[in-house]
Amino acid sequence: MPLLSRIPSFLRNKFFIAGVAFVLWLLFFDRNDFFVQQERRSDLRALQTSKKQYQEQITKERRFAEDLRNDPATIERFARERYGMKRDNEDLFLVADPKNSEPSAQ
Repeated sequence: MPLLSRIPSFLRNKFFIAGVAFVLWLLFFDRNDFFVQQERRSDLRALQTSKKQYQEQITKERRFAEDLRNDPATIERFARERYGMKRDNEDLFLVADPKNSEPSAQ
């Protein structure tokens, strides 16, 4: 028993051993261990960031929709940009954006 006598008495305490085993179980072996919790926290941060971006986009779209309901100049600009509408005796030139254009079928 000389090896057992070298170990301090608080390390031989059954409650200390059970506590260490419990902490190790929670850190590494549990279904919701420390590493899973860290991953979930990072996922939550990413989701909160995307939620903020979507909320800003929704606010911008609502403002634009309100302008479409009330402002004739906005309606005209939207019709010209989106649907290529033009006034009488007016020439319309459509210029494609090179980075967004698709190759034309010939």
